[in-house]
Amino acid sequence: MIGLVIVSHSPRLAEAAVELALQMVHGDVPPIRIAAGVEGRFGTDAAAVAAAIDEVGGADGVLVVTDLGSAVLSAGLALDLRESHTEVVVSGGPFVEGITAGLVLAATGAPLAEVAREVSSALDAKAAQLEPLPGPAVAAAPVAAAPVAPGPVARDPLSADEELINPEGLHARPAAMFVQAVGRYDAVVDVTNLTTGSGPVAAKSLIGLLSLGAKQGHRIRLDGQGPDAASAVGALRRLLADGFGEVTSARG
Repeated sequence: MIGLVIVSHSPRLAEAAVELALQMVHGDVPPIRIAAGVEGRFGTDAAAVAAAIDEVGGADGVLVVTDLGSAVLSAGLALDLRESHTEVVVSGGPFVEGITAGLVLAATGAPLAEVAREVSSALDAKAAQLEPLPGPAVAAAPVAAAPVAPGPVARDPLSADEELINPEGLHARPAAMFVQAVGRYDAVVDVTNLTTGSGPVAAKSLIGLLSLGAKQGHRIRLDGQGPDAASAVGALRRLLADGFGEVTSARG
C-alpha cells in the first residue's frame, strides 16, 4: 500500500479529518501520518513533514494531502529535507474529501498515481450535486469523469441490474464498501445510475460513485470486465441485496 501524510495548520483539524476518513475503511488501513501545527501553535513545519514522509517511506509511494496554501510550501521544502527516496506526490486536492477518497482507495492497494488522481478530483461529486451560481459571469465548471483504472479486458462484459434498497442510497459509507469490495478482485467494474442516466463511473472511485446521486429506489447497472469480473460483480450484488447492512438497522 501507499502511505499518506496529512499536512495541516491545525492538529485538531487533521485528526478530525483522518478520523472521519477511517470510518469508511474496513480492514487493513494504509500507513498514515499527521504533520500539523508548530510546537502546539497554528502553522506547519517542513521538518515535521519530512519526518512524517520518512516514517511511511517504506510504503509503495507517499501521497501528501495539505490544507492551506502555505502547507503546500512546507510540503515542497520537506521533499528536500527528507532522507527516504520513495516516490512522493503532493496533492492539490481538497483536504477533507481528498483524505477520505485517498484513504479508501489506498486501502485497496491501488498505486500512487491512481490514488493521486482520485484525490485531485475529490470535489467532483459535490459539484455534480449543486446548481451553478446565477449570472452570466459565472460558468459552470465541467465535472471530469472519474478515472477508470486500466485492467484486463474480457470480450464479453458481465452486467447486472440492481435496485438500491437502503434508505440513504449510495452515500459515502456504501460507496466506500463498493471500492473496497472491487479492490479484492482482478477486475474493472463500471457503475451507471439507470434512473438518472448518470455514469458510468469506476466502482473503485469513491468520488465517482458519489457523483451518481444514486438514491433509494434507483436502479444501477454493474458492468464488469476482467478475469474476476463474475466474482467482483457478485460481491457488489450481495452488498446491494443486503442494503449494505443498513436496512435492518433502519427498521430497528
